[in-house]
Amino acid sequence: MASDPTLPTPEEPRVTAEASPPTGNRRIDRVLAEDYLDGLRSAPLADVRAQRAEAEQEEVDLSYLRRLVQGRVDVLRAELARRRGATGDLVADLARILADEPRSPARGLGRHSAIEPSRVDSHRRHVEALVADVDLSDVSARSEDDLERALEVLSGEEQVLSGKRREVQAVMDACSAEITRRYKEGEADVATLLADQRTTDAPT
Repeated sequence: MASDPTLPTPEEPRVTAEASPPTGNRRIDRVLAEDYLDGLRSAPLADVRAQRAEAEQEEVDLSYLRRLVQGRVDVLRAELARRRGATGDLVADLARILADEPRSPARGLGRHSAIEPSRVDSHRRHVEALVADVDLSDVSARSEDDLERALEVLSGEEQVLSGKRREVQAVMDACSAEITRRYKEGEADVATLLADQRTTDAPT
């Protein structure tokens, strides 16, 4: 029987992988540019430290964004497992997961940092846009197909973020190695480092 063209067509849940991460055309492009580390050995120490700080901030942002994605992956996997007979208290975990609390042990290369992520609201909007019509606060209302599609998108995003994070960490390591080399070889001294820190920490 043909459908009545005058009736509205039910809208399918929208799961998209087209949203661009908030880091797309800014700091991450500089840090991962092919020439970012060119001339590192001859650059002023202050410039090398600035490059390391820039890379570290990007690593913190990527780690935060990745954690947001991982939390939502946890929700979807838990709901799918529940439907397939696994036991577990998804309701008890949901508030923690959606609050984006760090989990222990952390996944991947763990690095402690006191730096806070920037553009937090943009990161949240990006992750929400990836699976815009799958309400993770009520996953039981969605079909298994909806959840599987959302899980595929988020898992793919997690892999992309993990790859970029490793690339940024390699840049951080290169800058740190150059700074260490200069101190070991006497090209820089602790007094210079302390003077730089006092300048950086001075109130404005």
